[in-house]
Amino acid sequence: MAEFRQPIVHEGKAAPDDADHCLSATLLRIAAEPGRERIYIRDLLAELNHRAIAAMLFIFAVPNTIPVPPGVSGILGAPLIFLAAQLMLGRPPWLPRFIADRSFPRGDFAKVVGRIGPWLQKAEKLMRPRLGRLASRPAEYGIGALALLLALVLFLPIPLGNMLPAMAICILALGLIERDGLWVLIGTAVSIASLVIVSGVVAAFAFATWLAVSTVFI
Repeated sequence: MAEFRQPIVHEGKAAPDDADHCLSATLLRIAAEPGRERIYIRDLLAELNHRAIAAMLFIFAVPNTIPVPPGVSGILGAPLIFLAAQLMLGRPPWLPRFIADRSFPRGDFAKVVGRIGPWLQKAEKLMRPRLGRLASRPAEYGIGALALLLALVLFLPIPLGNMLPAMAICILALGLIERDGLWVLIGTAVSIASLVIVSGVVAAFAFATWLAVSTVFI
């Protein structure tokens, strides 16, 4: 199991459990840490370990919903499969060392947070606990299975293969964080739509490839 360092607590600041009341506040604080040149995945896990695994799913999925510097999606994509599988199995969050030891510049992280921060803050104001059975166990296991499927699709090099599945994971994760079953339903609908669109793109690409090959060799 990877070893995680304790969250950095600066003098005069409260610990994350006391200071951060929402996910957006946690992200903004991490992005503004002047003493960090790079953000390590193990540090993100340490910072967010007091939260539900859904918060980590959101962290690793959201960069895929917007244009990001090359390499960021690859670094944050692998943890999605592990975390979604753990949610599906009801296990605590854990990542192997070869993933946990990866890092990326804090400036890149700050750019992503700066772009999604205002949207996330607005979303948090709209969410509230409701339809709780859809956002708690055993429904969480089904959500984890759906997120795992989306995470696998996310790695396919096809148009819209990243953005829509990542967006669906983000909505599902936020629904779990706030125990908002309505958002879970919306996330499920977006998941189905993204899978249908990706399937259509794959089918169209396969047909175009077959047509090209048949034109050349037949």
